[in-house]
Amino acid sequence: MTNLQQRQNEIKTKIAAAAFKQPILNSGLLFHHDIRDNFYYASYLFAASQEEAIPFDGDRLQAKIKAEGILFQVLELQDQNEESGTYGHWPLHLRPNPQEAPKNALPVELMGSLMVYFYQRYSDNLSESLRSLFALALMHIYKSNFYRKPSEHYSHHEAKYTAAKLIFGELYDDKALLEDGCQSLRSTLNRVTTIGMSEYGGLPWFWHWMQAFTCAWELMKDTEIKAELARLLDYLWEVRSTYYLGGAWVGPHSRIWPHDMPKDTNVLHDYVQFGDFTLPDHMPRTEYAGFIAYEVSSEVQRTALHRAAPVEITRRVPKQAALAVGNNDVLHSYVYITENFALGGMWERVQEFDNEQHRWDVALPLDAVQGVNHLYFFHPGQGYAEGDLRHQSKYIEVLFHQNALIASYQIPDGQPEFIKGCLPVGEWIEEPIGMFGLCGHVYMAVYVQQSFEREVREDRSVVTSKGRTNSVVIECIDKKTAETLQIRDIRQFTNVMKQKQPVYKLSSEDDLQITYTTLKDETMVLCSGLHSDRKIIRLVNGEAIDFSSYTVA
Repeated sequence: MTNLQQRQNEIKTKIAAAAFKQPILNSGLLFHHDIRDNFYYASYLFAASQEEAIPFDGDRLQAKIKAEGILFQVLELQDQNEESGTYGHWPLHLRPNPQEAPKNALPVELMGSLMVYFYQRYSDNLSESLRSLFALALMHIYKSNFYRKPSEHYSHHEAKYTAAKLIFGELYDDKALLEDGCQSLRSTLNRVTTIGMSEYGGLPWFWHWMQAFTCAWELMKDTEIKAELARLLDYLWEVRSTYYLGGAWVGPHSRIWPHDMPKDTNVLHDYVQFGDFTLPDHMPRTEYAGFIAYEVSSEVQRTALHRAAPVEITRRVPKQAALAVGNNDVLHSYVYITENFALGGMWERVQEFDNEQHRWDVALPLDAVQGVNHLYFFHPGQGYAEGDLRHQSKYIEVLFHQNALIASYQIPDGQPEFIKGCLPVGEWIEEPIGMFGLCGHVYMAVYVQQSFEREVREDRSVVTSKGRTNSVVIECIDKKTAETLQIRDIRQFTNVMKQKQPVYKLSSEDDLQITYTTLKDETMVLCSGLHSDRKIIRLVNGEAIDFSSYTVA
């Protein structure tokens, strides 16, 4: 058994144990928040009931009975009326009554393909009645044609349609559907390798790409198609390893959920592949990480796991097709990654899906700190709610350079007059000019232009700073490097950094110029204003930022 398989079995054990202990609801299901979790948890429980290699403390016969009961209830909720507009689909949210819950297009996109994997792997172990019900449900998925859509936007939805074309085309020997899937696969591979993925850092979307194509790769018998799928999976894992740091996903994100930020918790596929952090007890998106896997190359492993030499990742990112306008269809992503931290973000503001663009942050490896592993500030925008550190406004300009950044907030009338920040747990010293911390192996200087309040919680600190003109300047340095500067503790670091506070200059036209000189004696200048027609000035050592060297990969 490989290390990868051992980690998969570890996940299976944990999820199966949770499913076995959790009481069944009156509906016969484990959850009403999302039908997919019922299928996933029952899958793990069934696997544990059948495979001796999976450590399991419960009664395996009782586990099989419970798992089959849940799977029965899930399959019974499929719309099997061929005249229905939701034919082949399931409800998503099941409250208050699963039988009356409206059908939704989402569950079948990913769950449908994974059902084929489960059925092919375990059909001989299923009771005859459940096996027949599974076969019928899969036939209805195939006949529903939900996946017969062209590749236009190259989103996670279309990725799942492409994989489904291949999976169901092979399952039912539908040569025309299989060929359609091949064409979609090739166009997808060509698109992402020549232009890139518009769903940058797109958690949780990225894992839907990964699972859909891994599932197709696992099931595919045609060697040529399997090789094409392997090429796409190589690309996807290369992307993941590029932005990987000890379980963290570094750099900007086009979408984040509460389980992605300010702490990475959607990490099961990372754990299976890389295994360089502790498997968490809290697993908000179990999906099929314990079942399907495509083992990456040694080169991808090295990229992800060996960060001794700092690197700058500068990438051109295509805007989503719906957002692209003429020549303004390219974004620019910057990340500086070291062994102990990563810093960077997206130079441009884009109104992404549900206003969930996460513009910039400092990221730490998961095991480096207790609690959240990202540090960032933002001005609240559309969708923001108190207590949820997401949904940023457009009123920000940024400057990144290696281990330092400047974020300037010029907030117009009618908008919230404050910015919010999140800090990891660590040893923090507050001064009027900012906060100075040691988190894991990293010293962090966080200068805040206006006065601020810090609320210390068990797993993070939350900072609020009021004012229409504000800015945050951050510089990070690991402990080893700090020692070469005679900095050996947080107090010495604070004393040094207090002498380096940024210079703020506000012009009569309300333009704010922020100048900061780093510990390397490099000068950063960011100048921005309230008016949209004002030119943004970004300088490092007197030179303007040049995007001409940014590449697709």
